[in-house]
Amino acid sequence: MTRRRGEPLPVPARLPSPIVDAHTHLDACGAKDAADVAALVDKAEQAGVTRVVTVADDLAAAQWAAAAATWDPRVFAAVAVHPTRTAAFSDGDRAVLEELSREPRVVAVGETGLDYYWDYSPPAAQQEAFRWHIDLAKRVGKPLMVHDRDAHEDIYRILEEEGPPETVVFHCFSGDADFASRCVAKGYVLSFAGTVTFRNARALRDAVGHVPVYQLLVETDAPFLTPHPYRGRPNEPHGAAYTIVDIAQLRGVDLGELCAAVNANADRIFGLSGATQGDFGGHES
Repeated sequence: MTRRRGEPLPVPARLPSPIVDAHTHLDACGAKDAADVAALVDKAEQAGVTRVVTVADDLAAAQWAAAAATWDPRVFAAVAVHPTRTAAFSDGDRAVLEELSREPRVVAVGETGLDYYWDYSPPAAQQEAFRWHIDLAKRVGKPLMVHDRDAHEDIYRILEEEGPPETVVFHCFSGDADFASRCVAKGYVLSFAGTVTFRNARALRDAVGHVPVYQLLVETDAPFLTPHPYRGRPNEPHGAAYTIVDIAQLRGVDLGELCAAVNANADRIFGLSGATQGDFGGHES
C-alpha cells in the first residue's frame, strides 16, 4: 500500500537534471532552525530538487522564511499574508512585509490572492489585501505569487484592474485548459503541484498540456498536496520530483529536457542566480 498516512514520503530516483521546488513551506514541514532546513533540502537534493522557495502565509512565517533563506544557499523566500489571514491585515503588517520584501534573498511577494473555499476572511478583506500585495510586487520589482482557490474570475479581474506586475505566478494552478490558455495569453506563469498527478483531476491534467514550457514551474506546496501514488502522506520538497516525472509523461516529452527547462524558468523568473549570497554557515552553493 502507498497510502500510509503519516509515513515519510520516499525519496525517488534522482532526476536527470536538477529542478527547483518553486513553492514550499519548510516551516510547516517541521523545520525550526538551520539544521532542520539543511536536512530537508539535503533530502530533496538526493532526488535532484536542488533549490527551494519557502513561502510565508502569515507575518511570523514571513519573518521566518526571510531568515531561513540566509541559512542555506539552496533556499530562497517569498513573503506575504495568505488571503485566509487577511481579516485583520493591519498597517503594521504592511510595514513589516514591505521591509522583508526588499531583502535580497526574498525573491517573490507571496502567497497572496483569494480563497473562497475557506470562510476565514471576508471576500472584501481578501480583495483589498490582494490589491495591496499587487502594488507591493510592482514597487519592489519582484514576482507576484498568487493563491487562487475557487476564485478564478475575481483573481483575473483584479489583476486586470490593478495592472499586473511584470511577472505573475499562479501557485498550485487549479484551473482547466480554458483558464490556463487565458492566463498564458496574459504572460502569466503557471506552477503545478502534486494535484496534477491525481488521476481524478482530469481537467487539470489536460490543462498542463496547454502551457508553453517557458511559462511552466513545478512545486510541492509541502507539506500538502503529496503527489500520486503517495497521496495522503506528508509532502516534502523532494516530492517535486514525482510531479515533474508525471508532467513529462502527460506532455510526452523527455524528462531531462523538461527538468532543464523548468529549472531555467525558475532561475529567470525568481532571479535565483543573481540573489545576493551571504554567510551560510559552511554550506556550499
